[in-house]
Amino acid sequence: MANILPDLIRKLVPYLFVLLCISTYAQDGPEISQLKELETEFPADSIMFDDEPVVIQDSVAVADSSRSTVLDAKIAYNALDSIVVSLDGQKVYLYNDAVVTYQSIELKADYIELDLQNKEVYAEGVPDSADVVQGNPIFRDGEEEFESKTMRYNFESEKGIITDVKTEQGEGYVHSERTKKIDAESFILKKGKYTTCDADHPHFYLRMTKAKVISNKKIITGPAYLVLEDFPIYFPMIPFGFFPNSPSYSSGIIIPSYGEEQRRGFFLKEGGYYWAASEFFDLTVKGDIYSKGSWATKMNTNYKKRYKFSGALDFSYNVNRFSEPGLPDFSRSPGFSVRWRHSQDPKANPFQTFSASVNLSTSSFEKENANTIQNYLSTTKSSSISYSKKWENSPFNMSASFRHSQNSQDTTISLTVPELTFSMSKIYPFKQKDRVGKPKWYEKIGISYTGNIRNSISTKEYELFEKSLIGDWKNGWKHSIPITLPNFNILKHINVSPSVSYNERWYTSYINREYAFDHVAQEATIFEDTIYRFRRNYDYAFSLSTQTNIYGMYNMKNPNSRIKAIRHKMSPSISFSYRPDFGADKYNFWDRYRDVNGKTIYYNRFEYGIFGGAGRGESGSINFSLANNLEAKVAAKNDTTGNEDKFEKIKIIDNLSLSTSYNLIADSLNLSPIRVNGRTTIKGVNLNFGGTINPYATDTTGALVDRYMWNEASGLSKLGRLTNANLSFGMSFKSKDKKKGAEGDEGTHPEDMIMPTAGQFEYYDFDVPWDFRFDYSFNYSRTNPYKKARINQSLNFRGRMNLTREWNLSLTTNFDIEAGEFSFTTFNINRKLHCWNMSFNFVPFGQRKSYSFTINASSAMLKDLKVDKKRSWFDNN
Repeated sequence: MANILPDLIRKLVPYLFVLLCISTYAQDGPEISQLKELETEFPADSIMFDDEPVVIQDSVAVADSSRSTVLDAKIAYNALDSIVVSLDGQKVYLYNDAVVTYQSIELKADYIELDLQNKEVYAEGVPDSADVVQGNPIFRDGEEEFESKTMRYNFESEKGIITDVKTEQGEGYVHSERTKKIDAESFILKKGKYTTCDADHPHFYLRMTKAKVISNKKIITGPAYLVLEDFPIYFPMIPFGFFPNSPSYSSGIIIPSYGEEQRRGFFLKEGGYYWAASEFFDLTVKGDIYSKGSWATKMNTNYKKRYKFSGALDFSYNVNRFSEPGLPDFSRSPGFSVRWRHSQDPKANPFQTFSASVNLSTSSFEKENANTIQNYLSTTKSSSISYSKKWENSPFNMSASFRHSQNSQDTTISLTVPELTFSMSKIYPFKQKDRVGKPKWYEKIGISYTGNIRNSISTKEYELFEKSLIGDWKNGWKHSIPITLPNFNILKHINVSPSVSYNERWYTSYINREYAFDHVAQEATIFEDTIYRFRRNYDYAFSLSTQTNIYGMYNMKNPNSRIKAIRHKMSPSISFSYRPDFGADKYNFWDRYRDVNGKTIYYNRFEYGIFGGAGRGESGSINFSLANNLEAKVAAKNDTTGNEDKFEKIKIIDNLSLSTSYNLIADSLNLSPIRVNGRTTIKGVNLNFGGTINPYATDTTGALVDRYMWNEASGLSKLGRLTNANLSFGMSFKSKDKKKGAEGDEGTHPEDMIMPTAGQFEYYDFDVPWDFRFDYSFNYSRTNPYKKARINQSLNFRGRMNLTREWNLSLTTNFDIEAGEFSFTTFNINRKLHCWNMSFNFVPFGQRKSYSFTINASSAMLKDLKVDKKRSWFDNN
């Protein structure tokens, strides 16, 4: 017994010491309510106890000496409330906002249990006073992060068991009730969900009976089916699925969409291959195929080099085949489209730029293959490729361009290949470098130069490649040298600017015509020869222009009137120009022949030239224009203080101008038609109008005669004949933004129910946001008073209504008043379902009569996950 007691005391002393330390810590240590944070970092083979490391001996601390507790790196942990260490030093319990980090791994939860012996960690949330679980585990390993309900993880094997996990994989999310992490990058799950919806309870998902997820690479599933709003759709079931979720771009096959059209048959569309060539460019090749013989191929590439340039190129070629060979309605129409966009970074080179905007296609391409309303309605296309260069510290610069335009209605195409322009900005050749005193008048003489070389053609699309470069293309070189003479003032307020201009054109051909009459056949023939020889023609002119501003003010006599004054501003401009008769024989620019009646017919030898030729007849004309502006000075509402800060200017007539010219030398028809243009705003509505008045009368054929209407007519017709006129205006109405209105301090007043602002009328008391706009246009043309005038009137309507935040209705149509019928009309309904979209598009009549109904996932990754029902406009008879 004497030997047993000392041994017992010797064994109990360490435990008593431990209990004493714990008691001392509990009595003298900080209170939990005052404890902000305890953070400890220790080697993997030791634990922290009373702020001192206690080394764990394998023979004592580990029951199974075959298992090592040594890890590859240090573990750091902290917690907001408390940290409790087990007596054997093998477990650490962390409470409230606990964090454990190991290498690149970070685990956060409200409760974490760290097992050093087994190299495992367990984490879960903790229910609060309302029995709501807070602080669920959040696991992060490098860029990978997911949240779960509970988690058990082994640091050494990198395996774990996770419950109720939600992780983001690329553009999608993976949910699983129970998941096994089998290595650092792979998970195996059962009864999982894959979705692109970011809601905690997704609106739709693919129920995966079993799946394997490889982080940042791919997701492979077994049998799966769609669940929409918790309603399972078992048919069709997906036997297997493959979802790439790489964060970087990669090459791959593009799955085509399928469907059916009545005229072209069953189809596979937009299938092909995407090649991620490099970080600078990519390439997509796709194709369409139809069961009735139509097909298409498409290529797209995007490229970019940082701080240098960027762009994209699209090329499409298609063959549409309708009906069967031998039938009367059979047709086969090939077409192509090229779109190229290139832009240079402004910082790449300030003295040299290159840009491109190309939109070239056959006329039939957009009509038969347009995917958007805008492309279908567009009748004109244009392209431009340009290069420019400036020489530093010099007035010289150069530009080169390729231009194209086409009209898909009449298949006309115009090409300019190339156009070169050399220019010199204004210089003052007589200016003295070391001048003393005021400059002399001749020092103010300025000269500039522009040289333009152009080669172009305008023809039909189908004839373009049959044209001769020499015989059919027009080309030439034009030189323009404007000379600016010193300005001077008359009566202090009238500025006079004289100038001289010189233009010269170089051509490689000109024409020669001869008239012949066959007395036997009683037919007249005009023979025209094109002589290919270098010829130049030129013209020059002198001009003198002056302009000034005249102001008039009328102050209201009634002091109680809100309108305080009306100001009228007139801006007259008068110029005189003189040009010699370049049709004289000494210039040899014009020639003539006599017809069968003995009448002399003059023609310009360079009338086919790309820059034209010098005009015939001496001209000395006076050009006159007058612009008017009328505005009122109005006091603010309910303001009687006369404070200048509370006045506002209201434009009554924004612009009213007229212009004409009078040729002093012409022998007849000296006065040119008078052009009138105007613009004003009435109650917030912009109104534009204009017209042309011809002062001369006509004969019964509509030809002008040298008699003024002033002497031939009565009433307003004495001012001249209105040959054309136009009028247009538009109005928009919309509901008022209540949130915006609530920000003001003032309440809603009856007079504020309608608030016109720049053609927009806001109606306040509406719960449904909406807007509506209509535009009216009127055109009148009557050049021959003995024929009926041509009048065109049209109304364009556009409207949109948001029934709820998610429901959106829109309508677009155009009504031809003269024809009494609607033209292209579309009706659209859209519904946003958070991660889904529903759309219904309807064209009720016309050539594009069609409809489509689609419900599809918002994510581009699941673009083929959709319900689609439509009737193509190709099925119209």
